[in-house]
Amino acid sequence: MADFLGMMKQAAQLQSKMQAMQEELGNVEVEGFSGGGLVAVRMTAKMEVKGVRIDPSLIKAEEREVLEDLLVTAHNDARRKAELAMQEKMQALTGGLGLPPGLGLT
Repeated sequence: MADFLGMMKQAAQLQSKMQAMQEELGNVEVEGFSGGGLVAVRMTAKMEVKGVRIDPSLIKAEEREVLEDLLVTAHNDARRKAELAMQEKMQALTGGLGLPPGLGLT
């Protein structure tokens, strides 16, 4: 019974740490780039886009499709970086607990 109570206490502590981590992820920002830095997308590790920067040389009517493609690429780059930041935070939080994938902690 003591083991069960200890596990419950650990679970409660982990839940508390998870809530704190979720708040912290909102403060972690990454930036994704495309077009050699002509387009940048800034987002949080919670996947919230915070800003977009476009080099003025791309703002031409005939370059619209190129600009659209670069925005998508920069967003995807930022998303990958945000996911990596979230994974790193999760690993630090769980401390190698070996939790099964898809546990739904994020």
